[in-house]
Amino acid sequence: MDFWATASILFKRWYVTIPAFLLTIVGAVGVFAVAPKTFISSSALVLTLPVTGGSVPSDPKFPNPRTNPLVSFDQGLSMTSSILIQALNTPQAVAKVGAPIGGDVTLKITSGGTNPEMMPATPFIVITCEAPSAEQAHGIVVKVTELAQQELRARQQQVNAPPTTYVSATVVVPPTQPDEKKGSRMRSAVVTGALAFFMSLFAAFAFESFVRHRRARRPIPPELGLYEPVASNGARSLAGREG
Repeated sequence: MDFWATASILFKRWYVTIPAFLLTIVGAVGVFAVAPKTFISSSALVLTLPVTGGSVPSDPKFPNPRTNPLVSFDQGLSMTSSILIQALNTPQAVAKVGAPIGGDVTLKITSGGTNPEMMPATPFIVITCEAPSAEQAHGIVVKVTELAQQELRARQQQVNAPPTTYVSATVVVPPTQPDEKKGSRMRSAVVTGALAFFMSLFAAFAFESFVRHRRARRPIPPELGLYEPVASNGARSLAGREG
C-alpha cells in the first residue's frame, strides 16, 4: 500500500484515527507526569603531593626543594587514587553514606572515565550521585567527598607514612547543586508518543478491514442474484432461474 492509499484511509476514518491518537497522547503526558523524578549531583577531587614532595630528606640540612603541587603529578598519585576508588565502592562504604546496593540511589565513584572496567589511571576522583530527591543526591555527594578525605588519611596512617609526605585530596569541584535529570522521563514520553502514532494507524486500518469484511458478508438481494454480471458486449444473461 502506497502513501496516498494510507493517507486516504486515515482521512476517511478520521473519527477513529483522531480519538485513538488523542487517547495515546494523553497517556504519554500521563507517563511523563507520573514517571519518578531523578536528581543528579557531583563533585571532583584531585590528589596532590605536599610542596616538599613525597619523601623525607636524609639530611635535614639539605631539605627537599619546594614545588607547586598542581604541577607535580606522578604515577604514585594515580595508584593511590585507584586504591581509594576501590575502597569507596565497597558495599560497606556505599551503605555508610546512604546509597546501599540495590536501592533507589545510583552512586558512581570513578577516576573520570565512563567505563568502570577500563578505568584510566588519573589522580582524580569523580563522584556522581542520582537520587529521587535533590536533598538526598547532594547530601550523599557531600558524605562521599568527606569520606574520601578521611579514608585517604587513614590509609597513610596505616602504612606509617611520614606526616610531612601525606597526600592531600583537594576538592576541585565542590558538590554541585542538584539538577533534575529529565532524559529518562522525556524518553518515556517520546516512546509513548510514537506508540500513539502507530496505534492510530492500527485503529484506522483495523476499522477499515472490519467494514470491508462486513460488506463482503452482507447478503445479495434476490433481484440482483437473478442475473450474471454484464458481459463484455453489454448483454445480460439469466442465472439460476428454474421453472
